[in-house]
Amino acid sequence: MRTGDRYPAIGVRGAVVAVTGGARGIGRATAAEFAARGATVCVGDLDHAPAGQVPGVHAFPLDVTVRASFDAFTAAVTERFGRIDVLVNNAGVMPLGDFLEEPDAVGRTTLEVNVQGLVHGLRSVLPGMIGRGRGHVVNVASMAGKIPLPGMAVYNASKFAAVGLTAAVRREYAATGVSVSAVLPGAVRTELASGVRLGGALPTVDPEDVARAIAGTLRTRRAETAVPRWLAGWDLLAAVTPEPVLTFARRLLGDDRALRELDPVARAAYVRRISAQVK
Repeated sequence: MRTGDRYPAIGVRGAVVAVTGGARGIGRATAAEFAARGATVCVGDLDHAPAGQVPGVHAFPLDVTVRASFDAFTAAVTERFGRIDVLVNNAGVMPLGDFLEEPDAVGRTTLEVNVQGLVHGLRSVLPGMIGRGRGHVVNVASMAGKIPLPGMAVYNASKFAAVGLTAAVRREYAATGVSVSAVLPGAVRTELASGVRLGGALPTVDPEDVARAIAGTLRTRRAETAVPRWLAGWDLLAAVTPEPVLTFARRLLGDDRALRELDPVARAAYVRRISAQVK
């Protein structure tokens, strides 16, 4: 049986699902969603202990910025459960603030986690999937990979890269039976967005909304899934709307909140966690 006349179907129940960055936020919600649907779920994270507290989830150490660490994670999951049917490349960081004031090291870490982490995951897991002639990868991008926002320049760059990487790898390996999809949430109520008033230019969703969308791609194998779904019309809207009109509308919606309204106190704990990852 094939999905979309192209990809071999993968049932959620009994599937071996690997989720990166699964200790918190979208990753934790995704791990819980797949586990509740009967999948065998393996989470990799720098701080993997919290992920192990989710019922039915197996936790492993993982630094997505290091290829050897990703290969070790892949090997550990495969050794224990025989294969990886689904990879959810979710790990990410989101520094905010003035572009010129962002330290170079923070920008490098953003690109290493949000882009190179996806590359490592794809290169580590795809060979096994291709060898079996079936598999599915979800790269968790963002509508920030379509909509540039002041105060998020390098994050925007990383998510634009994630969208492009997903589309290119999907096309390159379309004939192998392995699908590669991107999920693009709006603003998500997680620690990444702490200290910023949500809403406005991007609609707000919960991690569980994104988790359900990620799980849903196993059925649809759609190239891109926006959360909420109506955001999928952004490409057409941006193409037909004059830039001054679009800029004016986005200003009215407060698309520069990451610059004007950032609360450093509310964001302090998350900033400390990012700083601990800076190399």
